[in-house]
Amino acid sequence: MSFELRRVQRLGGASLLLLGAAATSASAQESAQDKSSTELPAVTVTAPSPIVRRAAVVPSRTAGRGTRTARVRSRERTAEAAPAASAPAAAPQQGVLPIVTNQFATVTVVPNEEIRREGGGQLGDLLFSKPGITGSSFAPGASSRPIIRGLDVNRVGIVENGTNANGASDLGEDHFVPVDPLATNQVEVIRGPAALRYGSMSIGGVVAATNNRIPDALPSCAAAPFQTYGLPTKAPLATATSSPCLTAETRTSFDSVNRGVETGILLDGGGNNFAIHADAYGRNTSDYYIPGYPYRFDNTRPVGSRQPNSASQADGASIGGSYFFYGGFIGAAITQNDALYHIPGIDGADHQTRIDAHQTKITMKGEYRPDAAAIDAVRFWAGATDYRHNEIGLADPADLNSDGIRQTFTNKEQEVRVEVQLMPFNARFAEVTTAFGLQAGHQELTAPSPDDPGSLFNGLWNPNHNMREAGYVFNELKFTDTTKAQVAGRIEHVDLSGSTPNFPADFLPNGDPLASMARNLHFTPKSGSVGLIQQLPYDLVGSLTAQYVERAPKPAELFSRGAHDATATFDIGNPNLTIETAKTVEVGLRKATGPFRFEATAYYTRFDNFIFRRLTGVMCGEDFASCGAPDAELNQAVYSQRNAIFRGGEFQSQIDVGPLYGGIWGFENQFDIVRATFTDGTNVPRIPPARIGGGLFWRDSNWLTRINLLHAFPQSNVAEIAETPTPGYNLLKAEVSYKTKLDPNVFGAREMYAGLVGNNLLNEKIRNSVSYNKDEVLMPGIGVRAFANFKF
Repeated sequence: MSFELRRVQRLGGASLLLLGAAATSASAQESAQDKSSTELPAVTVTAPSPIVRRAAVVPSRTAGRGTRTARVRSRERTAEAAPAASAPAAAPQQGVLPIVTNQFATVTVVPNEEIRREGGGQLGDLLFSKPGITGSSFAPGASSRPIIRGLDVNRVGIVENGTNANGASDLGEDHFVPVDPLATNQVEVIRGPAALRYGSMSIGGVVAATNNRIPDALPSCAAAPFQTYGLPTKAPLATATSSPCLTAETRTSFDSVNRGVETGILLDGGGNNFAIHADAYGRNTSDYYIPGYPYRFDNTRPVGSRQPNSASQADGASIGGSYFFYGGFIGAAITQNDALYHIPGIDGADHQTRIDAHQTKITMKGEYRPDAAAIDAVRFWAGATDYRHNEIGLADPADLNSDGIRQTFTNKEQEVRVEVQLMPFNARFAEVTTAFGLQAGHQELTAPSPDDPGSLFNGLWNPNHNMREAGYVFNELKFTDTTKAQVAGRIEHVDLSGSTPNFPADFLPNGDPLASMARNLHFTPKSGSVGLIQQLPYDLVGSLTAQYVERAPKPAELFSRGAHDATATFDIGNPNLTIETAKTVEVGLRKATGPFRFEATAYYTRFDNFIFRRLTGVMCGEDFASCGAPDAELNQAVYSQRNAIFRGGEFQSQIDVGPLYGGIWGFENQFDIVRATFTDGTNVPRIPPARIGGGLFWRDSNWLTRINLLHAFPQSNVAEIAETPTPGYNLLKAEVSYKTKLDPNVFGAREMYAGLVGNNLLNEKIRNSVSYNKDEVLMPGIGVRAFANFKF
């Protein structure tokens, strides 16, 4: 069957509600030890801190507002990127390891330039090799969700510009994440107390992607007359308006491993208190090469050297704008994400399984800083999503005419968040800054059967509803210039309604007819955290956090009652699930300045009533009556609860050894491990292996070259039923990139960034231990990616 992309652009129709997710930032700090150091590029962390210290570029009301602005400036952002020692005159601007030192737990930052080098069609692909993080890799390049410290789906949040991604990636491992790295400027992985503001579904952490789809500042070419809050200057604020201008950026790449081509264009303009943004992107890949299989030819085409049924296509577009007024801004955007991709694996290839997905999302955010003695800022974020995908394939592999829709998923979701940050006040023992917020959201999920929508088992679940309201508060206490603490709390109320069959206690058919039973469930999870940051000698920063987080079950865990082809399971939800509780202690030590930069973290989490899919050992077909049949192919999986313990740690470092040919050379390394067991000593399923890696780099103001080897140890700590051990692997990567300013009068563009990246250069057979289809799907083999970005 031909692989054609049939796009239905549905930019509109979604209801607009309010959502809030605060954004913070961090800027570069000065090195006190080495005045001759070269300043590294600033890293802007937009999500983790609950106390926001950045405002949009806004015009001043009057000259007298300088007093108000000075109060804002007095709380400048602390640094995550810092000067490097012993640098030559040419400032190295690429490849510097970003270490975040002002947060209460580990924050992993992937800056814009690294995203452009690494590429990847999914966030899980982009983050695959980061310490403590990997991807689900169900369909590499097309469907891969981030996994943090062995936790995924309902314990890892994914947000874009502060609003939830709101697709269906948490409902099935074969579902794509509707946040494309091609349209993303930066990604942060947030762990610890800061994740509380996004909800109790983020026990493992939050993956926050940011772009300029809702501008929070005028373009630099139009922003000269305006002033940014937090700038370290005492110059009076100007009141003039700006002249209109427009900037553009193109992003293109080619990947040899899948003959993939991707391209995108981003436009930013502004003037007279308005800023606009528009972007569009597209990606097309073929079945990717895999190692270890010899070429054979059929009709002059090589076959057998590619992962069958792994091709993909994706595209998207967005348009948004903001209006800047005295003291703040308000903006909105509408975004369309579309994907058509194949599902690799034996069954997927036999049935030519593919997913045709569409998402329309409307988002809105704003900020206002009033002239008030008590209120520093009021912010809101809002979003509404209409998502739908069809799972298409052959009902009979031998009959090409049996192609059709096998399953449909829909998700209609709305969220609102409003947050107020108070001015700092002196409590004698500390300077206290408080931020509190309210959040509400509604979700409607359906997964009916196209053949028989009213059937009790055709489809994964009947329509269900999920309503959440929450309130939270963060208090940051600055005891001294070197000691800071945080106390935070959150309370939610969750209402879930749906239906499930009255399954027998042993989950085996006994001849009795099943009836659908309505379920209306209510939960009130409560969470809290405390944290401490202490600056230490030698530019070291230590942190200690403790969390208590409760999580209500999600609809899929409660109401599932049918075949789930992606995981090869027959899922049975458990309406008797109770609140899951996680108690975590994390300790960290970081250094962001000087020639040696590093980050070390250790953590311990005790889960009470940990929710997971428990394989019963029974095999099922497409309906419950087939469970126990000798020729059934799906593992019966019942959502269950047990106590579990997760413990582990991460380390990464970068050392600038010294000058070489006008630049700096050095080496970097990393290590991560997570061990997860139930309290009886048996293994939690699908846990990533321990990994260790390192490499060499050389960089100057224009060039970056590096080579890295990541070794993953074998994973033999597997679940007792239906999980196989995974062999280790060596992942060798090398890259060279070049960044330079251009003369627009000669080249048309004002900046170029281009390079080559080699992936899996040893052409190893890599299987991802956390992937459900690891025994049938290899990760891509050797390949070279070429990319070029131009700014106009």
